[in-house]
Amino acid sequence: MPQDRKSEADHIEIARAALLGAILPHVEFDGWGANALQFAISDSGVDAGLAMQAAPRGAIDLAVAFHRTGDVDMVAGFQGTDITNLKYREKVALLIRLRLQAAKSHPEAVRRAASLFALPQNMAEGSQLIWDTSDAIWNALGDTSRDANWYTKRATLSAVYSTTVLYWLGDNSTDYADTWAFLDRRIENVMQFERVKSSVMKSPLGNGLGAIMERFSKPDSTFKSNFPGYTR
Repeated sequence: MPQDRKSEADHIEIARAALLGAILPHVEFDGWGANALQFAISDSGVDAGLAMQAAPRGAIDLAVAFHRTGDVDMVAGFQGTDITNLKYREKVALLIRLRLQAAKSHPEAVRRAASLFALPQNMAEGSQLIWDTSDAIWNALGDTSRDANWYTKRATLSAVYSTTVLYWLGDNSTDYADTWAFLDRRIENVMQFERVKSSVMKSPLGNGLGAIMERFSKPDSTFKSNFPGYTR
């Protein structure tokens, strides 16, 4: 039988994964910068030309890959968990916990990435990454909304996720107990918001708002990649 042949895209993806694994030990000292990338190329043995294809913008591309890998691990962990007896809010909390646990081996890499994406030139991309994480969470929960609720759910959860990450980065409690308590409070805030929204939507004012909301629809893959909700 003929051997499977990897495409150019496969080789680039393999190289990116190798560079990501190699750069993480250096990010703690050098951040997501050129020095760390050079160490990663040397340590991984990836050809410099292939490394340029895998990370054309430099280390920031590996920071993006680091974030997206965490999203993949989160969804995989959720799919491998028995959630039969969990309430909806508990499922949301579980997904965020899994997302943070996916990065717990490299908290300094998360801290450095937060600083990187807080820079003015990178803020839009950082916001997109957080939005994509929230989108992955709602999709894992089986969200079927297609109107304005699609946007409000992801915007609200993006705020919960981002504030929880910041709290987690400064948490010194045993097994991050304070972070999980903080997360529970934030989710309770969201549930209260949803209850208020539900009550408003049943009122005469809500009927009018509902008519407006129906004009919104979930984006699809025809939109540009920097549009919230774009499917790659």
